[in-house]
Amino acid sequence: MRTAFAKYEGAGNDFILIDNREGGFAPDPQRIARLCDRHFGIGADGLMTLTAGRGADCTMHYYNADGSAGEMCGNGARCFTLFTEHLGIGGREKSFDATDGRHKAIVRQADASTGEIEVGLIDVERIDAGAGWWFLNTGVPHYVEFVAATATVDVLTRGRQIRNDLARFPQGTNVDFVEIVNANTLRMRTYERGVENETLACGTGAAAAAVIANFARHPQTDTFLIHVPGGLLRVAFTHMPGTQRYTGIRLSGPARRVFEGTFDTADL
Repeated sequence: MRTAFAKYEGAGNDFILIDNREGGFAPDPQRIARLCDRHFGIGADGLMTLTAGRGADCTMHYYNADGSAGEMCGNGARCFTLFTEHLGIGGREKSFDATDGRHKAIVRQADASTGEIEVGLIDVERIDAGAGWWFLNTGVPHYVEFVAATATVDVLTRGRQIRNDLARFPQGTNVDFVEIVNANTLRMRTYERGVENETLACGTGAAAAAVIANFARHPQTDTFLIHVPGGLLRVAFTHMPGTQRYTGIRLSGPARRVFEGTFDTADL
């Protein structure tokens, strides 16, 4: 059986997207891992399927590159939003359900292949801290550590060690190394759980970095620009001083349809 797909990327985070409203694609973990493999498949940091919504415009199902189900992906959600725009689903403002809840997105600009997309993330209710690190959930768990220069960090080695430190993080964690450029600008590199490697960008990681930069270093700043290896992201939020609660978290940045095609499930 042949299945249609589209490949999208957002600041270098790349994804396979499948319109599964007819239910023809079975999201088997091994099949997804094979599709995301950069040597034997299409190649991607993750895969998303689109199904009908119940009270929302549609539903997003996110899967990591290793085939495991994921709770949320910020840049994936932005690519998913552009995908829905190209499919003619919803208006300029859209809503979709994901494992971590309902999200609202805005298409700031879009054409036949590219767009500037803003997506809302879940509220942060709790921030844990250790010796030089912070831990929070922005849709998925994130460890945040400030460094003098992201260019000198061994992201693969240190990221893998922290991600697999199950004594501290029983569910594993994404790992963000953050450099503060100035009061509203950050640089970030991320080791992603489920990809098990460094990625060119991480949307929920950018949100985590911005929240912790506000919480620990720059309490007057509520909008941050985050430079990642794949491009530039923007995070804005509302924070009540003296609390760990962050609401109205918005992630913005570019998204692009790279190509479309079909694959035969018999080949996987």
